[in-house]
Parts: sequence; structure tokens; C-alpha cells
Amino acid sequence: MELSHHWRRIINTMSEGMMLVGPDGMVLMVNQAFENLTGFTAAEVVGRPCTLLQCDACEKVMQNSTSKCWCSLFEENDQTMKRCRCGIIRKDGTCLQAFKNASILKDNQGRTIGAVETITDLSEIDRLDQEVTDLTRQLEEDFGFHGIIGKSAVMRQVFDVIQKTARSDAPVIIYGESGTGKELVARAIHDLSRRRKGPYVQLNCAALNASLLESELFGHTRGAFTGALRHKIGRFEAANGGDFFLDEIGDIPLPIQVKLLRVLETKQFERVGDHQPIAVDVRIITATNQNLPEMIATKRFRDDLFFRINVVPIHLPPLRERREDLPLLINEFLHRLRTRTGKKITGLNPAVLHRFMEYSWPGNVRELKSFLEYAFVVAEKGTISEDHLPPHMARPENAARRAGPPLKGVATTDQAALVDALRASHGNQSRAAAILGVSRITVWRWIKKYNLDLDAILKS
Repeated sequence: MELSHHWRRIINTMSEGMMLVGPDGMVLMVNQAFENLTGFTAAEVVGRPCTLLQCDACEKVMQNSTSKCWCSLFEENDQTMKRCRCGIIRKDGTCLQAFKNASILKDNQGRTIGAVETITDLSEIDRLDQEVTDLTRQLEEDFGFHGIIGKSAVMRQVFDVIQKTARSDAPVIIYGESGTGKELVARAIHDLSRRRKGPYVQLNCAALNASLLESELFGHTRGAFTGALRHKIGRFEAANGGDFFLDEIGDIPLPIQVKLLRVLETKQFERVGDHQPIAVDVRIITATNQNLPEMIATKRFRDDLFFRINVVPIHLPPLRERREDLPLLINEFLHRLRTRTGKKITGLNPAVLHRFMEYSWPGNVRELKSFLEYAFVVAEKGTISEDHLPPHMARPENAARRAGPPLKGVATTDQAALVDALRASHGNQSRAAAILGVSRITVWRWIKKYNLDLDAILKS
């Protein structure tokens, strides 16, 4: 057949990487797409074992196989095509997330003569999935300045700083109490910057212990520790060419602070369980609601790391310091809730609006949003009245409480609000967090801080 003379050109038109492997596991041939995906040339892989790709799916199969064959793909009478998602280590040490199809090849006498594998790059699919998530978020927040709602003088100053900051690649740190919108600011900086076409990756440092945090930041190789069944791309590697947002930076354990500092200084890191340095081009954006200089004084935060991340500080005001934005925020959140639920709720009655304007909002904008979501669950139509408010907000003595100095966590006078939320949620900390407009971790910390007895609270 005339086309048989053109088989190499044919396989080189494939967008998927292709590899032919002999029965002994040696690579017989690869196509151009394979070279592009892995960074290895044909001369570097042909004649070498296919295990040089360090595919975590293959390693797992080979280690668990009870067959005499070196790979289960070559087991007798197994005619099935093998499909799997896996991690492959490129020549430069980076990890390629891929989907592999593999099947054995037999001659006319039924003898196994090799296997063919195709490799599909999943990074573009993963990127598109993230874009869908981002677009969904933008549809929900398509108002104000990149989703940040406010027209007060103090917020206009914040918007101006964001625009100027976005023009630089310098590290940014966002200061603000819980619920003030630090994540929105970080995203706005990315969307306005020259890195906007690159990835935007974020991580909440307070949600993980030291070992898990290290793996999330830098990734790990298969077998690096118990439970590491596959290669894992770290957030730094995933953010290459873009921005990496580290929220709750003050909660990073000291040993991880040292490793983070090294990445910022050298722009290189090593995966857990590996010694090959990987270079990255990442702009760091951090955020905290803690007093980092105070933490430095008590040896809980490294001063050298602080100087590295505190290049461009942005301070977000708490909601109590920009009360003129409350009506704007309320109207926007009501509009979103009406669109989402279909309920014909027109707004707040005067008494509720007065309470909102007088309330100290320890949970800031997040708390306001949660209050309105609670009210939409309870109310059916018309205006939101005092009967539709969360239990602790319905108390006049709580609603009228004015704010004092900037809060650290939650003010002592707001302990009653936490207790009310725990009672209303029957001790469910996630639901209590939603009522208060804070994270579950914050509720857990407050319970520890005030040494609250949940059983006693629920019985009272």
C-alpha cells in the first residue's frame, strides 16, 4: 500500500504523544508530539526503558502486579486497552498531567511484539476547567471594581492602589480583617496585570498542617511519604508564569517559612522526595488578618520573610469604617439573591436597615452577605423584617453595638454572637461560620480562644 511509506509523517501529525515499546520495555519509537510534550528527543529515549518517564500510574501497576510480566500490559490473554490519568516527569523535572491509552500489538501468529501508548496533555483541559470556575465567579461578582463593591473615599483609594500595583511584578501583601475581601483584591491585581493570561493559583495556608502544606506548595513525587500514591504538582509549579495568592500567610509554620523564603530568593524549589531544582516565574501575593510585626517580635514569623513579602502593602478597611457603602452592598447582594432564588423580596424594612447601619460587623462584608442569605431562607416575599434576622442579630443590644478599635479576630463583646450562632446551628461549626460570615477555621479558633464548652452551650 502506497500510504505505508508515509507512516512516520502520519504519526508526526498527531497532537497526542505516541510511544512504541518492545516486550522488554525498551522504547522503540516516539513521534514529534511526544518530544514536544516531554522535552526528550527521540535519540534520548529510543533504546532506553520506558520507565524513564517515571509515570506514577505505571509504577503503581508494576509494584502491585503479581504477574511474571514486567508490566501488566503484557499479561497473556489481556486484550483490553489500558486507560488512566497519570503524572509524567518531563526532562526538565516538571510534571505533566496526562491521560494515557495503551494497548499491546500482536503479529499474525498472535505473538506479542510490543505496545503502543498515546499521551494526551491535560494541562489545557485543567486550565479550561479553571476558566469555567473563574467565569462563574465573575458572573456572580460582576459589579463594582472587579467584583469589589464600594464608592466610599477609602475604597476609591484602595482601587487606585490596586491599579498601580498591578503594573508591577513586586510582591504584594494585603492586610485586612476576615471578610473584608482580600481574595477579591488579589484576583483584581492578577486580572489587571501583564500576567493575566497566565495562571492564577491560590492557597489558604491556615487550612493545612505543615506536611500537607509543604506538599501543596512544592508538590511531591510518588512514594515521598505514606499515602503519596502519585506524582503531585505543587501550587508553585502550577502558577508558573502567573500569580500565586497565599492567604493567611501568618499561619505558615516556621519550617515552611524557611523553604518559602528560599523560593522567593532563588526562584527555584524542589518537590518533596526529590532533589532536582525546578525554576519558576511566579509573582507572590499574600494576605493576612494578623499583626505580622507583633508575630516577629514573639518569634512566630521570620523577619527576613516579612521583608520579602511586605514590598507593596495594601490595607483593606473594615466595613464599620465605610458604612456609606452598606446600602450599595445590600442592594447588590439582594439582587444576586433574587436572581438565584427567584424570591420576590423587595428589600429591608427601615428598622432592619437601621440595625444594619448601627451594627459593628465583626465579620465584615462576608458577614453581611451571610445575614442576607439567612434572611432569604426564612423570608418568602416582601421586605426583610427583624423576624428574618439570625438570632444574635435580632437582639437589639447586639445590633446597636458600635465598633471600637480594629478587631483582632473577634471582639470580646462579640462572644455572645458566637454563642448564639452555635446555638442556632445546633453546634455545627460550619453552619455557625456561615451565620457569622467567617470561615469554619475562624469559628474553631474562637471556640478555643474563649474556652467555650459546646455541650454546655447547647444545653443552656
